[in-house]
Amino acid sequence: MREIKILDCTLRDGGCVNNFEFGNRYMREILDGIEKSGVEIIELGYIDEKAGSYKNRTQFINEQVIPDNYMLCKKPEKTYVAMVDYGKYNPDKLSLYTEKGIDGIRLAFHKKDRKNIIEWGRKILDKGYQLFIQPMTCLRYSDEEMVDLINDVNEKLPDATAFYIVDSFGEMRLNDLNRIVHIVDHALSSDIAMGLHSHNNLQLSYSNAVTLLNYPTKRKLIFDASIMGMGKGAGNMNTELFAEHLKLYEGKAYEITPLLDVIDKVINQIKENFSWGYSVEYYLSAANRCTPSYASYFYKKHMLSISQVAELLDLIAEEKKISFDKNYAEELYYTYNAKAYNDESDIKKLAEIVREKRVLLVAPGRSVERHIKEIVKYSEQDDVVSIALNVYPPIDVDFVFASKETVLDSIENDSQKIIVTSNTKTEKGIKINYATWTKWSGGNSDSALIVMLNVLKYIGVKNVALAGCDGFEADVDCNYFDEKLKRPVTKEQAERRNARAKNFLDDMKKQIEISFITPSKYQ
Repeated sequence: MREIKILDCTLRDGGCVNNFEFGNRYMREILDGIEKSGVEIIELGYIDEKAGSYKNRTQFINEQVIPDNYMLCKKPEKTYVAMVDYGKYNPDKLSLYTEKGIDGIRLAFHKKDRKNIIEWGRKILDKGYQLFIQPMTCLRYSDEEMVDLINDVNEKLPDATAFYIVDSFGEMRLNDLNRIVHIVDHALSSDIAMGLHSHNNLQLSYSNAVTLLNYPTKRKLIFDASIMGMGKGAGNMNTELFAEHLKLYEGKAYEITPLLDVIDKVINQIKENFSWGYSVEYYLSAANRCTPSYASYFYKKHMLSISQVAELLDLIAEEKKISFDKNYAEELYYTYNAKAYNDESDIKKLAEIVREKRVLLVAPGRSVERHIKEIVKYSEQDDVVSIALNVYPPIDVDFVFASKETVLDSIENDSQKIIVTSNTKTEKGIKINYATWTKWSGGNSDSALIVMLNVLKYIGVKNVALAGCDGFEADVDCNYFDEKLKRPVTKEQAERRNARAKNFLDDMKKQIEISFITPSKYQ
């Protein structure tokens, strides 16, 4: 029979979900469950000398802290490994292998570094560790480049344990996998195992693994999986599902119950605060063959429809797709939205409407529900012009400001007056130029509050009242009065948005009298 093994990467790839902050208790419970299941290879985490920690996280400062903290007693017939990204931990700093420590290093690298990793791999092997070679985003290699890499491995690293096919963006379909498997199986030394590490953007991780399992080879095979598929973005193949498959069809003796216990006691608790698994944005990243970080970044702005996210992903330059560049993403986002429009006459029209008036801006915060009477009372005063910000509110307003197509779609009243930014497709209402009014001293922002206050300051409004500008919390139920607006935000994102809005308002108060009708984190 062929030798088939599972490598469980919950503690490493799963750590990309929660910044590796499992805490030692969860780390040990996960490790214990994997050990009891019979899974042969266990990936304990990353080694990263800059971002690593000494304890409580599975991103380690070095390999020595692993047995000192939670891998306290290695089990026989198990292989314990950790991953190193090329450039993030100098192999010269690795201590010599000891039976107490980890058994192997998974060396991950981008195509541009494929020649450099040979020296690194040799150093890892010479220090006594098993070496698992992980060329990321294998679909970026031409057939010739893949064969060239394999020839280097055969010649200079013949004692490597495994060579992997890595589907970093979850974009591999059946024909892609068959092509690369054929190349690797025919070119790679027969003594080196072939591994598969995939992400589940297209929901194909499991079927691709079964396809490789059925490939006619006598070579040793290793399949990466994580408990409940926990992993970055769309996640990975599920350990519990594939272990069950190997029990049924390959005669393996895995125990599934310990993995289910980990799901019940640990993973379900983590999932209450963190998310992974299939989503439309991760599908779109795979379809556009780019890192899912772009899709996530654009989607989490909560300003674009999913079809607009798809359009943006299609605009990413080929050389930028493999690695996320935040500055490039931000520039692309504003370029995409900044459809030029001469708004001089529109601005004059708005200026006439608000001349010598006070302006009430109504945002979608939950406080609108609790203070609706005060808001209505203020808005009904003769010298007040009311403008709702990117929401169709529960009260009558003079204008709805919309910089998102979804807001325009929600307006059922044909007589409702609107103010729109030039990135929207409508020809109705007062239209303002997106590129002009998203600028402020803190950079670019298409926050409705920032855009509208920029315009009001320019046209000379002296007094603005804010309602529903509550600020953000990580608890998604606390942010909006409209259920359709709910979008998950992390604590870090919430704090960053609150700080940006407060800084902007502090600057704006030097020129406009700003008051709050409802409580706000921006005060």
